Amino acid sequence: MSKRQQFREYCPDQPMFLPLDVKDWLPEDHLVYFLRDVVESVDLRAIYRKYDCRKGGQPAYHPAMMVTLLLYSYCVGIPSSRKIERQTYDSVAFRVLSAGQHPDHDTIAAFRQIHLKELAGLFVQVLRLCQKAGLVKLGHVALDGTKVRANASKHKANSYDRMEKKESELRAEVERLLADAAATDEEEDLEYGKGKKAEDLPKELRFKQGRLRKLQEAKRALEEEAKAEAEAKRQEMEAKGKQGPPPPDKPEPTAQRNYTDPDSRIMLDGATKSFEQSYNCEAAVDGESQIIVGCHVTQQANDKQQLVPLLEEVVDNLDGALPRRVSADSGFFSEANVAYLQEHGIDGYVATERTKHSKPVVAAARGRIPGKATVRERMARKLRTLRGRATYSKRKQIVEPVFGQMKECRGLRRFLMRGVEKVSGEWDLMCLTHNLLKLFRSGWRVEPA
Repeated sequence: MSKRQQFREYCPDQPMFLPLDVKDWLPEDHLVYFLRDVVESVDLRAIYRKYDCRKGGQPAYHPAMMVTLLLYSYCVGIPSSRKIERQTYDSVAFRVLSAGQHPDHDTIAAFRQIHLKELAGLFVQVLRLCQKAGLVKLGHVALDGTKVRANASKHKANSYDRMEKKESELRAEVERLLADAAATDEEEDLEYGKGKKAEDLPKELRFKQGRLRKLQEAKRALEEEAKAEAEAKRQEMEAKGKQGPPPPDKPEPTAQRNYTDPDSRIMLDGATKSFEQSYNCEAAVDGESQIIVGCHVTQQANDKQQLVPLLEEVVDNLDGALPRRVSADSGFFSEANVAYLQEHGIDGYVATERTKHSKPVVAAARGRIPGKATVRERMARKLRTLRGRATYSKRKQIVEPVFGQMKECRGLRRFLMRGVEKVSGEWDLMCLTHNLLKLFRSGWRVEPA
């Protein structure tokens, strides 16, 4: 080595003395310490009540530590229980958070599953902290939905029409295999004596029977859904005094059901323009600091029925407070939705049709609106005014970055859990931790007790 070259000393085997206080391992303003303070300030009694210390056995990990561990993991885009376990060994931040403890992935996954409802319930408590910090103004709330893939392959789904055809094929195969098995049993009984067990059935027969049973369950579920939907439509027609042919109570031939996650649906992904097994995740976002003030998951690909539920969630979450202005894309437009906004005194800006970004907006005509103008025409004209264009243009910059941050920065591409109830809890966790990150970056801190 040349004498002119100078490097810092490098001795990887040299023993090191680490700070005795783990608080010195991370900067004072680290996210870990902020989350610990937040968890200490929220109400975790619903989680504590599920523990029964009288049963004996090894003590459980402290719920406050487990909650903070999960919140931090979702904040940094590491929701996998196996990866969380690994991080408690590899990451300084995780080590500080868990105080040197290493819950295994089964324990982490079980804690999340057992307390998912209570974890999701922390959304409102954190939202109130955001409100206290002045990050929620409700001056302009933008609504939107985004498709998130389910933990299931679209190739594990069948349409009702295909189910009917496949059922008859599988029935015939099972009957043939049963006949072959019966003939074989008879021959073996004569040779070896009776005493065959159910598990002695040929592997192919057991496989076909299992497939037939799953297909019949999926087919029956589609039929029950179709009957319930038809009954609801019949009651609606009777209530409105409408006449006409009764709605069919048989599923549409194209109606699909997935065997892995039956609650998920085939939906068009707006980004990739491909059809995926997904859920539709809705969010109402405050324009002041992009705080999510309402959220839920729906199995409907269309957003038309989601405007009212989203705004009612905002009301429930914020003690009856309503936004002054609301904007939403054309997927949310319906006369009923516009009427709801007007009835509640909300200044609504809901697009009436999809338009290309490059297409220039035609200015609204001067003068009074014709008395015969429909609700759609009135809204379209309102969006073409100077104020309408200025207000609606803010919709994208309010709500769409929120989905971008979740998907691109925190890796939300596919849910870990299955079933609409569990997926809803996971979506609440994502929205909750989004708000926590906004609260952390705002500089607000929990006041010491």
